Amino acid sequence: MEKIKVIAIVGATASGKTALGVELAKRLDGEVISADSMQIYEGLDIATAKPTQEEMQGIPHHLISIIPRSERFSVADYVKLANEKIQEVHARGKQPIMVGGTGLYIDSVLSGMEFQPEQESTVRQELENRLATEGNEKLYAELQAIDPKACEKIHPNNSVRLIRALEVCLTSGMTFTEYKKQNISRPSPYDSIMIGLDWDRQVLYSRINKRVDMMAEMGLIEEVRQARGQEMQTASSAIGYKELLPYLDGTADLESCLDVLRQETRRYAKRQLTWFRRNAQIRWLKVYEYDKVLKLSEKAEKIIAKIEKM
Repeated sequence: MEKIKVIAIVGATASGKTALGVELAKRLDGEVISADSMQIYEGLDIATAKPTQEEMQGIPHHLISIIPRSERFSVADYVKLANEKIQEVHARGKQPIMVGGTGLYIDSVLSGMEFQPEQESTVRQELENRLATEGNEKLYAELQAIDPKACEKIHPNNSVRLIRALEVCLTSGMTFTEYKKQNISRPSPYDSIMIGLDWDRQVLYSRINKRVDMMAEMGLIEEVRQARGQEMQTASSAIGYKELLPYLDGTADLESCLDVLRQETRRYAKRQLTWFRRNAQIRWLKVYEYDKVLKLSEKAEKIIAKIEKM
């Protein structure tokens, strides 16, 4: 069976993935499939930097704002939805173009990962209750004692993955590392081409700082104010939401909260780049060498054409 060609545009937050994805979609008659773990939720449009209608330029974008914030959502859920959407886009004769910075989502789809179904458990609810009262550090220390190898790939502040890892350890009788090995990786149904956006680190950080300022001007504070108090599951970990809660609670001033937001976003960008740098398949484009996205997209198109001929 002929494999479906999938193009993936990856990189850190604020690196220009959306703009390049749109330009390539124009050139290649494609449609964009978002690979962002937070943009998939309804609401928090400013906090998660969802592309606006103007930025989309008429190009269809999929898997954005389709999950209620009150619902839990996992990488297994994303893989199922993304596979379905890739098939749909391909069946219409369009080029599927994945665009996003959630490396786990992208790699899981393109590698052909199959996941064992997750089951709701009372253990998970107990862990979530403990997280709320005891904090991340204590739970992370417990996982460190049970499965230190899993801790190498889970950030202490990633409460969703932390709880999932502990839940598996406590309910399956095996470590999370052993459990993941049982998630069978079949031959990928895709011929994938991955383009990464590379920036000078300090320039990228400057772009991130400016983006936070722009988000504040666009109404980020009011967006978080309206979302506060509503039931949220995975969405509550979105950068841009939790950092502003101290201001809304009256325990910190706005500028200090925005400073924390800038810092957390820069840290997130660093983690994204660390993840993607390990993937030898990615062809990196030095964005700072191109003064316009049109020139950048021309170069990306040439890279894609060259790979296709190999």
